[in-house]
Amino acid sequence: MRKDITFLINSSEITAGTRGASLGPGAVITAARTLKNNFFGNYNLVYLEDNNNVLDASSNFQFAKNAEALLDVYQRISTALGEVFSANQFPFVLAGDHGSAGGTIAGIKKQFPDKRLGVVWIDAHGDIHSPYTTPSGNMHGMPLSTALNSDNLNSKVNSISEEEKHVWDALKELHGIAPKIHPEDLIFIGVRDLEEQEINIIEELKIRNVLVEEVRSKGEGTIIQEVLSHLNACDLIYISFDVDSMDPDITSYGTGTPVKNGLFPQEVLTIMKGIIASNKVCCLEVVEVNPCLDDKKNKMAEITFEIVEDLVKKIESI
Repeated sequence: MRKDITFLINSSEITAGTRGASLGPGAVITAARTLKNNFFGNYNLVYLEDNNNVLDASSNFQFAKNAEALLDVYQRISTALGEVFSANQFPFVLAGDHGSAGGTIAGIKKQFPDKRLGVVWIDAHGDIHSPYTTPSGNMHGMPLSTALNSDNLNSKVNSISEEEKHVWDALKELHGIAPKIHPEDLIFIGVRDLEEQEINIIEELKIRNVLVEEVRSKGEGTIIQEVLSHLNACDLIYISFDVDSMDPDITSYGTGTPVKNGLFPQEVLTIMKGIIASNKVCCLEVVEVNPCLDDKKNKMAEITFEIVEDLVKKIESI
């Protein structure tokens, strides 16, 4: 049965270390227009307000940069998701940087507090730092820790201020739900660039990471079965797709933190479609297209649009 889809356009880029991700959602829409494809004209597009103006001043915090503005972003995406769910529509989020994804998870959990939520995190990076472990202070490396209510103090390298701690705790405890997901309900696909502190917490929490090599050796069909088996106890699934999970030499370097030896676009698409076929997917998010860094004009956005269009067809067919 066809699902009504609303696209949430979240252009926040306040948590990244490089600039330009805020232009990503627009670049994907532009890719469709360049093809004279009226795809986005068939759906409701909701543009969220952003706090990107904070990038024109120095952050108050060293290890949780722009955390106060990020809390606003979390609340904003959470509210928007609630409105989409209340209208019995499927939310498809096109976002700038990956830092706001913790707010997406918070919004899903607020709407469905009694449902067990599984997360499929398709990314080159673990995004499971905290202010206590971060080497950069950039919060696009921390969204999963806000969802897991994790500080990773066993790997602590930073001493944070009381003000930072207050806002960090507010991010973790948004809507009075903490944690929002459990480690056994999180699965990584394609993660291959990790700091020591992230490796430690992933091992401690026993979080499953499907390596690129596994996708190649086992095949997408087997990986789909393993992912769904891993999340079998979950009532709902959220897919978060960072385009840097893909191999930049195959796609382009049009993303903030490209990492070589990634997934092929068709592999990612096939896996996501297989997960969608379970009929458990309640929200899908695509992040980190950065046309300012694209070495092939708008190639990353063009590839991403092709993936988005195919995913929407699959969602509507369920």
